[in-house]
Amino acid sequence: MHSFVLLVWLALCAVQDARERHIANSLTLGGAAFALAWLLWSGSTWLGAEAQQGGWALLLALGFTLPGYSMRRLGGGDVKLMAALGLATDGMHVLGIFIGAGLTSIFWLLLAPRVWLYMSQGLRTHLFYMAPELSRKQPFAPFALVGLLLTLVWLR
Repeated sequence: MHSFVLLVWLALCAVQDARERHIANSLTLGGAAFALAWLLWSGSTWLGAEAQQGGWALLLALGFTLPGYSMRRLGGGDVKLMAALGLATDGMHVLGIFIGAGLTSIFWLLLAPRVWLYMSQGLRTHLFYMAPELSRKQPFAPFALVGLLLTLVWLR
């Protein structure tokens, strides 16, 4: 059940990122505040890891995202999103999300030019920032969502 809630939250972030190339602070900071409150109240992360693992996962997420943010490859919302995921999961999940997101983004860059032409105009409008011609600035959250799905399947 906790995995499902995490997936729904990340799906909301991914949809907003794909549509607007922006993730609202209410989603990212709200998710991080909830994950931190849960961590402090229960002594474990949202997915059941020890609190110490959540702290290490937060540091790992920041270690991976802050360099990308400083090089303008990731946005501030992406950093906050991954920090929230770190607080809610553990280091293995954070690593899995990054690996899955990287593989998915490569797959999308290879597949998108062929698939994009056959997608309906409405869908292309909703996923405007996923367009192949914008490949230098793809939104991160949709790929992180797929990375989380792959990680949950792999680790369960």
